[in-house]
Amino acid sequence: MIREPYLLTKLDWHRIIESSLILLAHHGATMTQFSFGGDWTEQKLAILRQYLPAYATIMKKHAAKFRYAYIDAFAGTGYRLLKQDENPEQLVFPEFGESPQASLDGSARIALKVDPPFDRYIFIEKDETRYKELLKLKLEFENLKDRIQIENADANAYLGNLLNRNWTQHRAVLFLDPFGMQVPWTTVEAIARTQAIDMWYLFPIGIGVNRLLKKDGQIHEKWVDRLDLTFGERGWFDAFYQITVEKGLFGEEKQTLKISDFESIGRYFVRRLETIFPGVAQNPRLLYNSRNNPMFLFCFAAANKQGAKTAVKIVEDILARP
Repeated sequence: MIREPYLLTKLDWHRIIESSLILLAHHGATMTQFSFGGDWTEQKLAILRQYLPAYATIMKKHAAKFRYAYIDAFAGTGYRLLKQDENPEQLVFPEFGESPQASLDGSARIALKVDPPFDRYIFIEKDETRYKELLKLKLEFENLKDRIQIENADANAYLGNLLNRNWTQHRAVLFLDPFGMQVPWTTVEAIARTQAIDMWYLFPIGIGVNRLLKKDGQIHEKWVDRLDLTFGERGWFDAFYQITVEKGLFGEEKQTLKISDFESIGRYFVRRLETIFPGVAQNPRLLYNSRNNPMFLFCFAAANKQGAKTAVKIVEDILARP
């Protein structure tokens, strides 16, 4: 019996997709699929795409004096995924309800595509599965494989050793992109002490800090410790809370009220950065998810006194763009 054209069964659709996946595998296009982030992901990557070529172009002029690197402390897999709702024109298979996701460049691959290239690329990833995905970058970017260093390590521990070396003849861009509040202030201080690194920090203002700041100031002790580690001091409490004393039936009563919002938290963190870096961008980008909830504050600070003014100028021009 001959089946009528175009009347495909669900089994047919399964076979079509299975065949497509096999073809992709033969072309080396398959990779373990990780889906992170939302609208804010593309925004941070768009900013990096603009900054890294400008930085590399400037540093190439000083190649006789300095070697320069790109360091990604939470490198992931090198890819991000484009979800179906980000591309409404993408074909949808109605039998399955959603379409496959397309891989797009993550921060690691963006850096590897920068022209002129960096002298060295250091990608740090603690998760072993994502680390193995990063190893594939040496095959994809074979012309740069001798410059690529991939570390399966805790970011703070590895940076602690790397940042304490002699940076006199070295410069770098360091991208801190944690999933939460994993970066202690001691790591940020170590970056500043190098006097050689431009730091991009995806500060967890919404997914981390603001969630821990209870309206009545009754913050769990472990959360207080985490906030202390993140800001490097206890002064955040006085900045974010107001204590009033009122007379009641049983004498004076103290009331604690949260007075901070995302803007004031951001200003406070910028001031903290200014205590240790010679150059700090004054207009960090507040990044939102698809529901318009603030997630991260994309901050920039330059550790080298001589280059700080130029670096900050470039960054503030980029951040001022829509």
